[in-house]
Order: sequence, then structure tokens, then C-alpha cells
Amino acid sequence: MISSELVFMPLGGVGEIGMNMALYGVGPEGDKRWIIVDFGVAFAHEAHPGADLIFADIRFLEEEKDNIEGIVITHGHEDHFGALPYLWERLGVPVYATGFLADLVEAKSASERGAPTIPVKRVAQGKTVQIGPFNVEFVPVSHSIPEANALAIRTEHGLVVHTGDWKLDDKPGVGLPTDIERFKALGDEGVLALVCDSTNALSEGSSISEADVEEELVHQIEQAPQRVAVTTFASNVARVQAIARAARRTDRQCVVVGRALWRFIEVAQEQGYLTDVPEFLSDDDYGYLPRKNVVAILTGSQGEKRAALARVAGGEHRSVQFSKGDRVILSSKAIPGNERAIGEVINNLAQQGVDVITDKDAPVHISGHPKRGDLTKLYGWIRPQIAIPVHGEEMHLHAHGELAKDMGVREVLHIRNGWMGRLAGGSVKSWDEFLGGRLYKDGDVIGTFEECGIQQRRKLSYVGHISVALTVNRKGDVLGSPQMALAGIPDRDKDDKLFVEIVEAGIFGALRGMPGKKRKDVDLLREAVRRSVRNEVYQHWSKKPIVAVMVNLV
Repeated sequence: MISSELVFMPLGGVGEIGMNMALYGVGPEGDKRWIIVDFGVAFAHEAHPGADLIFADIRFLEEEKDNIEGIVITHGHEDHFGALPYLWERLGVPVYATGFLADLVEAKSASERGAPTIPVKRVAQGKTVQIGPFNVEFVPVSHSIPEANALAIRTEHGLVVHTGDWKLDDKPGVGLPTDIERFKALGDEGVLALVCDSTNALSEGSSISEADVEEELVHQIEQAPQRVAVTTFASNVARVQAIARAARRTDRQCVVVGRALWRFIEVAQEQGYLTDVPEFLSDDDYGYLPRKNVVAILTGSQGEKRAALARVAGGEHRSVQFSKGDRVILSSKAIPGNERAIGEVINNLAQQGVDVITDKDAPVHISGHPKRGDLTKLYGWIRPQIAIPVHGEEMHLHAHGELAKDMGVREVLHIRNGWMGRLAGGSVKSWDEFLGGRLYKDGDVIGTFEECGIQQRRKLSYVGHISVALTVNRKGDVLGSPQMALAGIPDRDKDDKLFVEIVEAGIFGALRGMPGKKRKDVDLLREAVRRSVRNEVYQHWSKKPIVAVMVNLV
């Protein structure tokens, strides 16, 4: 038996973009000490009707919580820390992060009903902390939010570099640039494995700077004849700063619309960021400003229905409206799956005569993730023995793996959510050790797809629901008329027959086919009516609805 090994196990963020959560374990099989890197969420969409958020399934962590040394958060994007207010109490282990993230966790917990107070151990960028058998160094990297970090994780088995989200930008606007010299030094130290961001592994070249985006925003605002509104991720503090500075340079005042934006702005300013910007005005000031003197910053870059941009575009915002001749700039990129929602918002704006600018029209957005040129440079500095592509969909992971091979990496370990990969202490390999799984936040309930009823809810959206209520005496006689309720069912079939009559025919068809003695068996009667109604509707609709039958025995 292997006395000790180093393993890596992602629970989210591999084969997808978002919901990042990964484990590192050191020790013998069945008796490891763990750290968790990131604790993120994904946002639900049409495939998850009624759900609000999606989390990685942490039941394995709950079983191992006595062996978990802590949670380390790389940076303050929701897909890296957003699950903490909802799931941290199930583990109760220490959380390690920089000051900006610590304040953000406090602000987010305060805004969530019933969220716990989460103590965060603050670690300055560039510093090192010992967490059980893991020595973790916070290495500054440039991203679209202050205080983003790669992690240099040292164990008895060697050094692993976990990049988190990063890019190369000499002028990031907010926060420190990527510490290239530190990466080179880590490469000289000797890196066992590089666990690296794959988001832009299909994109050639290198990223432009946030400073270039600011210049383009100035140009777009100068050319706009009336109001300008810019939407971006609330957490993109560097972009908020670029928009605010562009507003000042074009003699416009900056209005902030959206609670999430205000939360990030307040935390950033408390940490000493967003100081060289004009005063931010609230949406209450919007209507009093001349149209030519306004730049509004809005949430809702992904078309979220409850966010500011969608509500303004739909004419539902209490204090902000757009008019013909105004300009809206989408300073963001569509997350896969959100294209339809974003398109709906753009169409609503176009109907109002609003000019819409996206990153397809002008360089008004730059990704916070490395392109192939940046990845090539990183591999040249790090020179890892093992490469593990993460943070990307299947095509991104594959492209990243091929790039790593081209850079001379000895071993590319392809791994998926819920798989375990051995990095040291035996042969390097991965295997499907545990099931990944998902948890969903559905109102105030958190559970699996089935436990939250989302699977049934999704089926309801396709085939509708029929309720039938019968009263039967102990002789098996049906008393009175059956009661029916149809939801999500057409009124009539293709031959103009009422579906209420069709359902009724199914009920009485089942009753006629059952002798009185059998009707006294409630379970038998319930199932016979259910099947008969479902089949009768199918004959007229070619769809099988969900049918619920209630039998009252008197």
C-alpha cells in the first residue's frame, strides 16, 4: 500500500465555465488531509426551472470535514466564492483569502437572509500560510477584479501551481499585474504540476490591456449624441473604474444602477481601490441630469431578467429609462448558455431606437483569461512535469492539453468533475473515484435535482399536469362527479374536442373496466384511473401529461 500520495479532485469548474471547486489531498488512501481551493456557484438557466443557483455537490466533503484543513479562495468572483454563504456552515472549516475577498464575503453574507458570519483568515498577496500539510503562497495575478491570486501549493510530494483566473496585463487598471518574476522563480524551484485556466485556449495571440478598453470607451462615449449606459459584471472593478474615468474624460457624470454594483464599489473603496474616479451618483439622480451628461453603469450583462439592464430595456425600472438616440455598450462577453437572454435584451433596446455596441462591434471588452500566447509564456516560465487543464468546456480543455504537449510537458492529465487524479506517490493517473453531482438553490431549499423537484418541474413545462379527485364508498361505488383540474393542457384537440371531456372519458373508461370489489382497493383504483387518463390524452395530443389521482374512501 502507498504510504502517502498527493491527489487532485475537482468537484466543479472542469468541462464547464463556472462553479469552481477543487480539492488537494495528502496522505495514504482513506486517511488524507485536504484543502479546498475555491467554493463557487453557477447560475441556473432555462434547463433548471425555478432554481436560482447551482453548487457542486459537497456530500463527499461533509463526510471528510474532520480531515479538511481549510478553504482557500483565489479571488472574488461568484464562480469562485459564491457558495460560501449557503454551504460553508455544513463544513465550518477555516477560510483563507485576501482582505478584499474577506470584506466581500462579509458584505455578501450580510445581504443574504439567514447567511452565517464566516470568519476569514486574511492573507496578503505575496505571503505564505501553512494550512496543515500544505504550504500555500498567494501569487498576485492580473484579472478583472482586485487581489486575484495564483496559488503555489507546496507539499512533501512537491510543488503544484494552481493559477485560478489570470491574464497578462501590464496596466490592469485595478490591482497588481501578474507577478512574472515570481512565476519564473517557481519554475526554477521545480513544479510538479500546473493546474491552469483553459477559458481562452482556443484564442490565438495575447490579451489587450484594460487601458486599451478604457480608450475605446472614451471614443464610444464621445461619439454618442445622448445618454450612454454601459453594462458589465458587477465584480469587474477594473472595468467599473475604466467606465468612470471615461465618463470624467468626456465631461459626463457617472450613475450606478444595481445593488450588486454598489456592493462591489463600496468594498473596493474600503480596501483603497476606486479612489481616482469621479463621484458615483445613484439612479435617483438619473432623471435630473441632461441626456448628454450621463454615463450609467448597469448590472445585467448576461441578460438576467431581474438585473437592471433587462428591467430598463423592458420599461420596468422605477427611475431609469432609455430613449431613441441613447447608446448602450455591452462591455462583457456572453457566457455560454446566456446568448438567448442577451439577444432578447438587445432586441428590446433596438425596438426603442437605442444604439447597441458589443465586443463584436468594437474592443469594448477584454477577457480576464489568458489566450494561447499568454499560456505559452506561462508554460515557458513554469516548465511543469504535469499539466492539468481546468476552467473550460471540453473543447477548451482539449486545446489546452495539446498546447501543453507542444510545450514539452511530460504528462497531461485529463480529469473531470468528481474524478480523482494522483500527482505523486505512485503512477500519475486519474480515475472516476466519486460522483461529481450538483446541488441547487431553489428559494430557501438546497438539494439535488430530484430533491428540489426541478426534474418534475421541467417535465411539467413540457407536458402539463392533470389532477383528478374521486370519492368512493366501501362498496366501490363512485359518489358524485369526479373533480378535475388541468394545467398546461390545450383547451381542445385538433378535432376541436374539449380536453376536459377527453379526461372525463378516461376516468369513466377506467371505472367501467373495474368491478366494484376492485374499486375498493384505493391504490389499484388510483393507478387504473391515472393510466387511463394519461393514455386517453395521449391519443388526442401525442403527449403524456403528468396525472395525479386522489381517491377519498368513505
